Amino acid sequence: MDTQRIIAFIVFSFSLLLLWESWQTYNHPKPAVEAHAKLPGAAGTGVDASLPQPGQALAPAAAPLADAGTAPQGARAKIVTDVMQAQIDANGGDLRELVLTNYRQNEDASHPFRLFEERAGRDYFAQMGFIGGALPTHKTVFQLVPGEYRLKDGENELRVELSANVNGAEVVRTYTFRRGSYVIDVDTRVKNDGATAIEGFPYYQFQRHGHPPEGQSRFISTFTGPAIYTEEGKFNKIKFEDIAKGKAEHAKEAKDGWIGMIEHHFFAAWLTKAAADASPREFYTRTIGKDEYSAGMILPAVKLNPGEEKTTSMRLYAGPQELEKIKSLAPGLDLVVDYGWLTVLAYPLFVVLNWLNNLVHNWGVAIILLTVLIKAAFYPLSAASYKSMAKMRKLAPRLQHLKERYGDDRQKLHEAMMKIYQEEKINPLGGCLPILVQIPVFIALYWVLLGAVELRQAPFALWIKDLSEPDPFYVLPIVMAITSFIQVKLSPSSPDPVQQKVMMAMPVIFSVMFLFFPAGLVLYWLVNNVLSILQQWRINKVIESGGAAANDSKH
Repeated sequence: MDTQRIIAFIVFSFSLLLLWESWQTYNHPKPAVEAHAKLPGAAGTGVDASLPQPGQALAPAAAPLADAGTAPQGARAKIVTDVMQAQIDANGGDLRELVLTNYRQNEDASHPFRLFEERAGRDYFAQMGFIGGALPTHKTVFQLVPGEYRLKDGENELRVELSANVNGAEVVRTYTFRRGSYVIDVDTRVKNDGATAIEGFPYYQFQRHGHPPEGQSRFISTFTGPAIYTEEGKFNKIKFEDIAKGKAEHAKEAKDGWIGMIEHHFFAAWLTKAAADASPREFYTRTIGKDEYSAGMILPAVKLNPGEEKTTSMRLYAGPQELEKIKSLAPGLDLVVDYGWLTVLAYPLFVVLNWLNNLVHNWGVAIILLTVLIKAAFYPLSAASYKSMAKMRKLAPRLQHLKERYGDDRQKLHEAMMKIYQEEKINPLGGCLPILVQIPVFIALYWVLLGAVELRQAPFALWIKDLSEPDPFYVLPIVMAITSFIQVKLSPSSPDPVQQKVMMAMPVIFSVMFLFFPAGLVLYWLVNNVLSILQQWRINKVIESGGAAANDSKH
């Protein structure tokens, strides 16, 4: 098998892997959960299955609660800032709606992107409360002044307060929104006005359906689900189907870390206000209904004597996976940007890509420039491959003659071909290693372009208005298919007619697949193809003119 076929086989295999992964994701639905999950020891005790329970790592189990389910819709506070619109419900004090106004929906670009929402079968909330029975949960009815809360011109901060009285405890919860920020501070002040001591374990969780984001491409599979980070256990993504099957594996206890909910380009995460906070905490993931899940963490108990007052504080990040903005918020938070298994290569590539965009202020042009830089860096290696293929191409008539001479006697054909290779000092596999060295870089760049939210709604030129979406007129995939045909023609043809047909069919297969790929990815492949054609054409001309032997080192 010559170099070109090996390269084609590798690329084709990688493409098939992506397609198979996507097929599995979208054609094998997750198992539905028909009933509430049972907590250990909860049967017959009246423990609310929708509420977490602290384990021995924090303290003995708190008093059970009999109510279940999410509180019905109540009075709403509607928040409007320069980057988001949110709704807080008085029933539970949940953040039940959150719209990111600077981003558009996948399925309908005329509407802003909706991260949290309250909709049948697609509920996604941020919730909090106390476990213990004496303090409010995410189903307690709070009091708030309904209506619109708008961040006014000249103001940098907007506060929304909710209050409740539970078992003699006065509770005030304050949401703080800031200009230009996707970080929401959540402070809960508790004052014990009763005659006896009270305590409760603060918990912070996400309740979410198990479906992928609407409008996500069927040909590109990305992760959707909870994620937990601790210094000891590092970053761990948990699949919804594993939670449903009771097979979710993640850190249960730690003295640091955060809990998040991830989807393509966006995420939400509960973070301690102090990044170095070393207080113990417990993490949990559970099913709470049919294809409904919760994931959260429990913090140490808040204990209040009569007349005592304390405040618990957390931060909620709910927004885009903008690497440069989130990496300073908490250790490991930058890992939500999915670069696949080649993060060690992908991250530097993104840094360079971002730097180029800051220079030219166009992500499409930045992709072109990055492709040129990568091609230049690997020029000597790719030249070695193309020289090998050029020499093979020059020998194609002699190899075809051998094919006709020996017919089906494959052993004699092989011996004769090896003799020619020795005479001409050609290694038919000589170009494979250089290409294999480049493949990890190409795959890493693929994941960079796929995972970068910065490319979402980023225009390039003319009809390309969003580099994260497929080319609406399929121009780029078609041109890429043409360049792939040219590459095949510039490569040595196989004496095997079946292999010849396979090589000619591959550009068609790739073009169909790339019809549904984001325009940014297709642009990268197209530019890479064009540069490869120019390099390969030049080397072919040199070899065919007989000048290669004297100038090998120059190519």
